Amino acid sequence: MKILVIEDNESVASMIDMFFEKEQIQGEFAKDGITGYERALSEQWDCLIIDWMLPGMDGVTICRKLRKADVAVPIIMLTAKDSESDQVLGLEMGADDYVTKPFSPLALMARIRAVTRRYANHKDEEQDENLLKTAHFTLNTSTREVLLDGNSVPNLTPKEFDLLHFFIQHPKQVFSREQLLDRVWGFDFYGDDRTVDVHIKRLRSKVSTDNQPFFHTVWGVGYRFDESVVT
Repeated sequence: MKILVIEDNESVASMIDMFFEKEQIQGEFAKDGITGYERALSEQWDCLIIDWMLPGMDGVTICRKLRKADVAVPIIMLTAKDSESDQVLGLEMGADDYVTKPFSPLALMARIRAVTRRYANHKDEEQDENLLKTAHFTLNTSTREVLLDGNSVPNLTPKEFDLLHFFIQHPKQVFSREQLLDRVWGFDFYGDDRTVDVHIKRLRSKVSTDNQPFFHTVWGVGYRFDESVVT
């Protein structure tokens, strides 16, 4: 585990450093807010421990600026302030937990384990939410990557991905060209409905095999996505 501690009190920093060595944690330390903020942005960390009162830039400002920059890392605030309003302020600025001084290293370690575990679980949940899996396909809606039987499908255009994504969400359902234009292209599309045919043809050329077309023409109606039909 790699943790950045932004703390100007040398005795507190030394205590944390000794405990980190015992726990085999890679601890890095900054003594002022500006240096700490820059280091927090420049590297990947498993957790940040930030003192409230710091020279250069206070801990609450660091926390707020990091969250504004979409830095997704657990943050624990250290402070002598123990009023409820101070705790609420720190949490509202984006801190995940709050430890008041004086504190025991064991209590701090328990907080570190708790917040890093929550972040790890959240990342796993986000990854699962972004993945759409079928018998043959895996789509990552966040990265817009497509795997076919475990192999990457390169060179899909944005609209081809959108069309494949839509069909996979509606297996074995038949859609007319007009319905596909409405659901995939949107209400503001004014082009020829034959553009659907072109995109289906391109998708077939990129993902279909001789005995597994995936995209089936329903004559006089439209198209259907079906992985179970083998020709």
